Amino acid sequence: MSKVLEGRVAVITGASSGIGEAAAEHLAELGAQVVVLARRADRLAELVARIEKNGGQALALSVDVADAASVQAAADRVAADFGGADLLFNNAGVMLPAPVEQQRSDQWQREIDTNITGLMNAVGAFVPQLVASAQARGVADLINTSSIGAKNIYPNFAVYAGTKAFVTHTSRTLRAELGAKGVRVSAVEPGLVRTELQDHVTDAASNEWLDGVKDSLEWLTAEDVARLVGFLASQPPHVNLEQVTIMPTAQGS
Repeated sequence: MSKVLEGRVAVITGASSGIGEAAAEHLAELGAQVVVLARRADRLAELVARIEKNGGQALALSVDVADAASVQAAADRVAADFGGADLLFNNAGVMLPAPVEQQRSDQWQREIDTNITGLMNAVGAFVPQLVASAQARGVADLINTSSIGAKNIYPNFAVYAGTKAFVTHTSRTLRAELGAKGVRVSAVEPGLVRTELQDHVTDAASNEWLDGVKDSLEWLTAEDVARLVGFLASQPPHVNLEQVTIMPTAQGS
């Protein structure tokens, strides 16, 4: 595989499973030094071991993205060890659908804390490094995981969809702010992807809907989305794909 990202330093949040885990492995295959962030240190250690076994370079940092101090400490470590990041894949997220009349404010807050506050904590901590890298090396990337829920309508997903609408719109606004400084900003909006994200859903109606579509069409894999992330980061520095929706072929909406 061509080492098109050789010499680059990629930070991936939510890297202990799913899309983040697959992206870390793929970006390492493309030659990037990867720094993987998540709360589950044991899963990160296993991921780093696999990457290194395959000839890549990786560092694991146990981080809760909802904790701004924890994220800033990770950014400081990246600056000290690697001179800063030039790619941030802001991927940590949680999906907890439920009818709004159930008033699951605990779940609403968890989605907001991870999908919005966590995203902005990482942006705040790492964007100065991205700007510096763009000025020094001519390229830097901020890639945020959104969802088709940012624009499509699904019953019981109001809060989750709202957080992902924030991700997409904020990404577009950040692109207008950071593009002139050489930092490309992209929002990736996946459709149905087979990850453990669905395993955390506790609402019976939402689980019934998800189970109903599991066998009716072929879902995306985490590796499909990871390859898209690698593609975005591999473009010439003057090319920025602002917003990319990736869907299973048979998924209509």
